[in-house]
Amino acid sequence: MTEYTYDNFLSYIKSIKISLPSFKMPKLQIGNLTAKLPIIQGGMGVGISLSGLASAVAENGGIGVIAANGIGMTEPDYFKDGRAANIRALRKEIRKARAATDGIIGINIMVALNDFYELLQTSIEEKVDLIIMGAGLPVKNIPVEEIRKNNIKVAPIVSTSRAAQLIFKMWKRIYNDVPDAIIVEGPEAGGHLGVTEAEINDPAVKIEKVVPQVREALTPYETEYNRQIPVIAAGGVFTGEDIHKMLRLGAQAVQMGTRFVATDECDADVRFKEAYVAARKEDIGIIKSPVGLPGRAIVNGFLEKAAHTQQPFKCPWQCLAGCKADQANYCISTALNNARQGKLAHGFAFVGSNVHRVEKIVPAAELMGELETGYMRALFLEMNETLADVMERIRELKGEYRIAEAKLARIKADYEQAIASRIQTVRAGSIGVLRDEYKKTAARLTELRLKITDHVFETYSVLSEGLLK
Repeated sequence: MTEYTYDNFLSYIKSIKISLPSFKMPKLQIGNLTAKLPIIQGGMGVGISLSGLASAVAENGGIGVIAANGIGMTEPDYFKDGRAANIRALRKEIRKARAATDGIIGINIMVALNDFYELLQTSIEEKVDLIIMGAGLPVKNIPVEEIRKNNIKVAPIVSTSRAAQLIFKMWKRIYNDVPDAIIVEGPEAGGHLGVTEAEINDPAVKIEKVVPQVREALTPYETEYNRQIPVIAAGGVFTGEDIHKMLRLGAQAVQMGTRFVATDECDADVRFKEAYVAARKEDIGIIKSPVGLPGRAIVNGFLEKAAHTQQPFKCPWQCLAGCKADQANYCISTALNNARQGKLAHGFAFVGSNVHRVEKIVPAAELMGELETGYMRALFLEMNETLADVMERIRELKGEYRIAEAKLARIKADYEQAIASRIQTVRAGSIGVLRDEYKKTAARLTELRLKITDHVFETYSVLSEGLLK
């Protein structure tokens, strides 16, 4: 069986010279928000994803996300008043992103932050499009009514179906409402993980297992509240082919972090990005964070030393509720901020499991285009058997078309010669016979062209159904 790929299908279309509608990845719909591409850029804290990266992703059809965690470390007075610096920096970055794009801008806020509610209120006041809440269950004292009044969408992050069900159950009971979407993060993600170190390799918590479970758990809420609740898959998603796989599992979109670090627009220092490009598989390790959770990072000299020796540090303030600063060998916020500035001898980089596959730093637009093309290639491969039948028929029709086209050219030449010499009889008979045969062959050409067009549109129909499954 011939394998028809995205590239040779496009080559066919160009050779046939038929005008067709554009063919793209499915859009992501969250309530009345529509993202052109089903891609959310992950929120990466302590200054990795600010307005620069978020606005670039949003401008190119995805959902750009500013991370609120440690955002105030970009302010000069953070060590004097971290809470005030966080609020001021968050407001500033939201406004900068809004000025740079009309696309969708989201905010990622960790529930475990001691200033969670202040950052949440700031995001509401600034009327962001989407608020993503992770690192804890966003259940208590959520100003749902105010969120709704400002037309803001909410998406919690969970690692298990049980957590998703608990959030939706509590929201229904407390607020008579439910979140607008949910992000399911698997253990291949970067940064702090939502599972224990012992569970990281457990098949039961893999994203491929949990996404369908969450999709099934949310179906009754979709019916009750008469709304679609997208499931967004996160953790280990690296290529367009991975996106296709996640959507086939029941997700409506993906969230990606690691790939977006290696972009020109990422807000981190270029040395931080270069650490991603240089990382090898053996450099990636699971560390125990001072906040008591496992995390995936590039293991470097700083982390190796910190594992055995306390690094002198001053805690700016108790930014995370679960942080045990008195027992820690280093301040994680300070270490991550140093890394953001390219000072990797005094910090480290959180990464996803596929960071070793990052080859270069590219513009965000180029990355988004690559992901879209990869998705289309995976779709064509999946639909190959059906496409093969249609495309072989197109090939046959093109052969018939060329024969008829050549015949028409010969008849036309004979006809023109007969007219010029006023000869009544030529190879094909009288001029009248030539005229009739010319018309018949021209009609056959038109018929063949219509058939080819019909078969090409049939191919599009097959692919469209594949996209919507």
